[in-house]
Amino acid sequence: MDIVANYHPVFKAFLAGSFSGTFSTILFQPLDLVKTRLQNPSQNVVAAAAVNGRIQPGMITIFTNIIRQEQIIGLWRGMVPSIARCVPGVGLYFSSLHWLKAKLGKTRNQDLGPLEAVTLGVVARSMSGVALIPMTVIKTRYESGVYKYNSLGGALKAIYKAEGIRGLSCGLGPTLARDAPFSGLYLMFYTQTKQAVPKEWLQTPTAASLIHFSCGVVAGIAASLATNPADVLKTKMQLYPDKFPNTFSAALYVHQTYGIKGYFKGAVPRMLRRTLMAAMAWTVFEEITRTIGLK
Repeated sequence: MDIVANYHPVFKAFLAGSFSGTFSTILFQPLDLVKTRLQNPSQNVVAAAAVNGRIQPGMITIFTNIIRQEQIIGLWRGMVPSIARCVPGVGLYFSSLHWLKAKLGKTRNQDLGPLEAVTLGVVARSMSGVALIPMTVIKTRYESGVYKYNSLGGALKAIYKAEGIRGLSCGLGPTLARDAPFSGLYLMFYTQTKQAVPKEWLQTPTAASLIHFSCGVVAGIAASLATNPADVLKTKMQLYPDKFPNTFSAALYVHQTYGIKGYFKGAVPRMLRRTLMAAMAWTVFEEITRTIGLK
């Protein structure tokens, strides 16, 4: 930690964010996989749901089908692109957030107001989202089971060769419409919830970690539900770019096929994953930054 203490504050934030992102990404990858499959179920899964008298497969049906067809390890399908996207993505987000706070003249212990929190969260997530959109495309396709890529490099080459730059950036609009508001709303709910907690409750490390995690859960639930429609559209556009060349075509298809409820397909596993992942990432980040003297 003595070596890290000499690093630039922005780089410290990047390291702390990347470290926290690693744990949360690996732990909650199965929920992201199930969410993607819910939004784009295969014919086998649809058939299995029909046997049970359901028109559309549920979370448990997809979960058990993955284990049956791909074994337990199948729940971590797409782990490599998830790590390649989420770990530097979380690092970039936290470092961008730290840099933006410094530009606004905020001190390390100064709480953000609601509007400031939303704005900084949106801008910081947009910066990391644009930089890592190719990894987002590959991650979505890996998890869907529709594309059979042999490696991360092979996926990049295959997409670029077949679809060009557009293929590597498809779904950028819905991705930003999902991630930027999520991060803005999450940061607002997180900071406001923390401000409502009596300061004396944060005196011990154990109590502080528990409160940070609890605040993260509350913030995650609210932000996840608000941004799930954009996540559904993002998945459709990245899996079938020829069929859905823009956000409107994807939104029209979802509405005509499933109705309003179609915009909330995969909401439960996504809410579980995003809420727990964000809560854990922030809790670990808070502890690491406290240890290395960043805040």
